[in-house]
Amino acid sequence: MKITDARVVVSSPGRNYVTLVIETEDGVTGVGDATLNGRELSVASYLRDHLCPLLIGRDARRIEDTWQYLYRGAYWRRGPVTMTAIAAVDVALWDIKGKAAGMPVYQLLGGAARDGVMVYGHASGSSLDDLATDFQRHLDLGYKAIRVQAAVPGLDKTYGIAGAGGRVYEPANGNRPQEDAWETSLYLDFAPTVLRHVREEFGYGVHVLHDVHHRLSPIEAGRLGAALEPYRPFWMEDPTPAEDQSAFRLIRQHTTTPVAVGEVFNSIWDCQQLITERLIDYIRTSVSHTGGITHLRRVFSLADLYGVRSGSHGAGDLSPIAMAAALHVDLSIPNFGIQEYMGHAGPFDEVFRAGYSFTDGYMHPGEAPGLGVEFDEEAAARHPYDPRYLPVNRRLDGTVHDW
Repeated sequence: MKITDARVVVSSPGRNYVTLVIETEDGVTGVGDATLNGRELSVASYLRDHLCPLLIGRDARRIEDTWQYLYRGAYWRRGPVTMTAIAAVDVALWDIKGKAAGMPVYQLLGGAARDGVMVYGHASGSSLDDLATDFQRHLDLGYKAIRVQAAVPGLDKTYGIAGAGGRVYEPANGNRPQEDAWETSLYLDFAPTVLRHVREEFGYGVHVLHDVHHRLSPIEAGRLGAALEPYRPFWMEDPTPAEDQSAFRLIRQHTTTPVAVGEVFNSIWDCQQLITERLIDYIRTSVSHTGGITHLRRVFSLADLYGVRSGSHGAGDLSPIAMAAALHVDLSIPNFGIQEYMGHAGPFDEVFRAGYSFTDGYMHPGEAPGLGVEFDEEAAARHPYDPRYLPVNRRLDGTVHDW
């Protein structure tokens, strides 16, 4: 099964996506997601200019060998651009392997370890009442786990809040980053109120999650975690900037609230200390930013040894290809925790037709061979690239802060 073609398609059916298409001499085609939010063209160039030419003539069945060849052969290892590009190749090859075998990818990974994948949705509101309305909407849809965010009083804008009438939250906008104001003290006082309001109105029969978006110092995160403990959050996500793994030790010393982190990581070495020292409870690395299915399984295997569970990133800037790949991994690993499912905005379904399904809070990747996702290149061409960026936050004194 020699590879005869590898091409990159950049499109924007509601959100910018970079899709890698690999074809073999047998006529089997595989697809991979190479999207890196706000830096999409960097990965597209990395693939077109460096990796795609190396794939021609290689045996598509040798997935592990190709992964090592691309990772070790570049000399410059790791980093989000490199690992996202390698992930696209890896996922496309798993797609090809599944199609050639006539089996869904999760069967090639050892088969199902559970009947379905529990996912969480995003509920938000410009006020606590609006949040409660959106929370109820998610309950009505069947979600058993829901992330909650509400606009912080005293700030003009709060990241993570859907617009008026918005069903799928879309944080990226404009051809340059929007600049928002931030004040930590206002957030620290308000965040416990959000969870208390939800628990008082809806009780404890549903999992509730909250995202801090990396904005706190370790000691501030410890204070917040302690304040949230009475409301039993499923997790406190990204409490502090993740570059310093040792910082999470200080958070552990001050709270028993479960901690989740990892969506900005791109290799096993980014989270090695967090896992082996049990400084987190959930690792959120994603298939598209962590070297693909091959490398993500290594991360989860390490986590399993230390009682850390998966909680993969699943935002709208990951295409349905990435979502499908994540579900195949989720279904097969022993230490699955939860999967984010943000959904996709705009006319994405003109370009991607995903075979996964959602029922009563659980998702399943489906039984189609490979990933179970169809990609329409002609439709993609009708949705050209549209530069968009996530916002930048500044403290009230003008200092650039974590988003």
